[in-house]
Amino acid sequence: MVEKNYITSGRNTIIHKVRKIDLIILNGSHQTVEVNHRGIAPYNGIVPRKKSEAKKAYQEVIDLSSIEIFGEEKKLLFVQALDNKEYKIDYTKEGTTNFIKVHQDSYF
Repeated sequence: MVEKNYITSGRNTIIHKVRKIDLIILNGSHQTVEVNHRGIAPYNGIVPRKKSEAKKAYQEVIDLSSIEIFGEEKKLLFVQALDNKEYKIDYTKEGTTNFIKVHQDSYF
């Protein structure tokens, strides 16, 4: 079994586990999001096409619609990042300041 750099929880939560690996979150045609040890932000870089490319760049690509994750695109996603904050990504507010918000200041 391969060790993942994140955990899925419930129907719409991802928990970032490994500090040196950045998570690249894909959600259909919506804005790509990057989660790193400093927090979360929209990602405008090139998304690695292969797992080996991602691994070399210390990244892991997560496609929310894949069967291994949630199996469908999400309108709302919660991400527990390594900066001790839980973020809410509201894809219905994409392109606004409310797209990514701190949902909980400390989840520990």
